Amino acid sequence: MKNERIADHRIKSLLVITLSLLISSCNAQGNKNNTPNTLPPLITRQSPEQISQVVRMMFQDSRGVIWFGTEGGTFRLTEDKLIRIEGIKSESGERTTIKHITEDNDGAIWFAHTDGISSVKGENVINYYESDGLISNDVWCITADSEGIIWIGTIKGACIFNGKEFIKFDLPEGIKDTTLGVSGTKMVHNITQDSKGTIWFSTNAGLFSYAENTLVNVSEKTGIQTNFVNEIFEDSRGNIWVSTKQGLYTLAENKAINITEGKIETGKGTGSIAEDKEGKIWFVSNQHYLFVYDGKELKEFQKSDDNKGPVVFQIFKDRQSRLWFVGAGGAYRLENEKFINITKEGPGKITM
Repeated sequence: MKNERIADHRIKSLLVITLSLLISSCNAQGNKNNTPNTLPPLITRQSPEQISQVVRMMFQDSRGVIWFGTEGGTFRLTEDKLIRIEGIKSESGERTTIKHITEDNDGAIWFAHTDGISSVKGENVINYYESDGLISNDVWCITADSEGIIWIGTIKGACIFNGKEFIKFDLPEGIKDTTLGVSGTKMVHNITQDSKGTIWFSTNAGLFSYAENTLVNVSEKTGIQTNFVNEIFEDSRGNIWVSTKQGLYTLAENKAINITEGKIETGKGTGSIAEDKEGKIWFVSNQHYLFVYDGKELKEFQKSDDNKGPVVFQIFKDRQSRLWFVGAGGAYRLENEKFINITKEGPGKITM
């Protein structure tokens, strides 16, 4: 990859549209940064007006700023302003679907999306594609490790970016999940670094860990009974939780324990995992069903016709220890056991 070409052709101004977000009244605030050449927001107009009809991912950076990755692009929430990031685009100039978000040591925010990866820092956006050395434009996850290396998971495997070039990171080939619309034998769903510095890979060949230049097949070592691993999560006590096609596992003394076996209908498996302020583990099954585990008992969080929330793609805990649920249907926050729809109009001030 030639840095000169990236510098000349990939850096774009961070064009933004400030979208009004009601604080405590129903009166919209005016836009500050409208320009004639700015693309209109891709937000379905309805009542109430959603951030996006499909929110794939949210993230809170080291400054407390919340980012939303959607099927209509990227939004940044600062105080009372929701701002669209216009520079993140495909190689052909089209908007992309954001699938994952991370922050590096320098405060740059990185995005994995349907046509490459992008970074945002200050007023600059840099887009990277296969033409720059990325192994695939179909990117599913991205994480920045403690040493500043960017790890990228795609439908064709994993690679790293050291700031100068992309380097392929070899993982064993698995099998295609024929029950999903999009899958691949080298698919990497999630990459995470834990508190000890170990890098974890959730793939279609199982769960792998990488530390001290050694790659370990954790699925074989611990007895995870499926190739299809969706996500791993480290809780506040250092416990590792693993979402798979066969349910939710926890790793204890080199043994995988399926806490959902015989208790839930997995179907497409378990997905996003989060820990609430009481230390309980929340996870989603089949994108529709939410479960809570307190270390002893597993309970389903009961939804109702007037308290449905979204079809959940991600559960996220913010700095105020509030749980958010984002997915098809928009963004929601759980308050007093109720899903509160966070729209362009509020409700109320969205504090950081």
